[in-house]
Amino acid sequence: MNSKTKSLIEIHLATFLFGFAALFGKWLTVSPMVIVFGRTVFATVTLALIILFSKQSFKLSSKNDYLFLFSMGLIYIVHWFAFFQSVQVSNVAICVLTFSTFPIFVTFLEPFVFKERIRIIDIITAIVTLFGASLVIPKFEITNNLTQGALWGMLSGITFAVLILANRKNIKEYSSLVITFYQNCTCAIVSAPFVMYLKPAFHVKEIVLLILLGVLFTAITQAIYIDGLSHIKAQLASIIISLEPVYAIIFAAILLKEIPSVRTILGGLIILGAIILATFKSKQREIVLEC
Repeated sequence: MNSKTKSLIEIHLATFLFGFAALFGKWLTVSPMVIVFGRTVFATVTLALIILFSKQSFKLSSKNDYLFLFSMGLIYIVHWFAFFQSVQVSNVAICVLTFSTFPIFVTFLEPFVFKERIRIIDIITAIVTLFGASLVIPKFEITNNLTQGALWGMLSGITFAVLILANRKNIKEYSSLVITFYQNCTCAIVSAPFVMYLKPAFHVKEIVLLILLGVLFTAITQAIYIDGLSHIKAQLASIIISLEPVYAIIFAAILLKEIPSVRTILGGLIILGAIILATFKSKQREIVLEC
């Protein structure tokens, strides 16, 4: 097996495993903040072991880098809290489809962050994506649980876009594993007092699920994905990872009996189509700038 084939398999496997994450919001009956805490605690330990095994350094170059990654960890908490809150108040399909709008927020916010000109195609893809997201929401009523789920999902997508842009702008000399380690570690430490206040009753089932979520479906999947990026283009990886909501919806239909409506499916297709278009256009722009 050549390196490119191996990387393709790793990216597809990671995408497949990422698709399970949303389901834990339904399987776990504890608060989203407790899920965030449990997930990040076990992910932090696992990532630390992976970094040690791969002989990477935990040391950062400056105090500002530590402070920056700590601040990103705070945003990470909001991101994951909003994600699991979305799942719990609505369903998996609405959560993953509204969250998957994050590439559009990246495309739309990037010119402001890096002082670049906004292109017409960016505005068009953003409008199309928001139209697709509007189809996912059956009723525009704030008291409707599905509308609430969609808004939480959008917040999860926006905060994830902020994380991507902030990491691109400020942190370039560290591996993704080290960055993810510090962000997960921050989440675990900061969310701990909230968990102590909530005083959740952990049963064996919850502990096992949190271990699986943190170890297999977060840390190990992240490591597989990062390793897969070594021999394939980022554009191809971005297109493959856009299949994550598709897997999540299929898994929810099979394991949770959550069957999405025709309107939700149509909205999802529009969102995914806009994301793939934005990915291609972004790659074409990179080629022009390099020339």
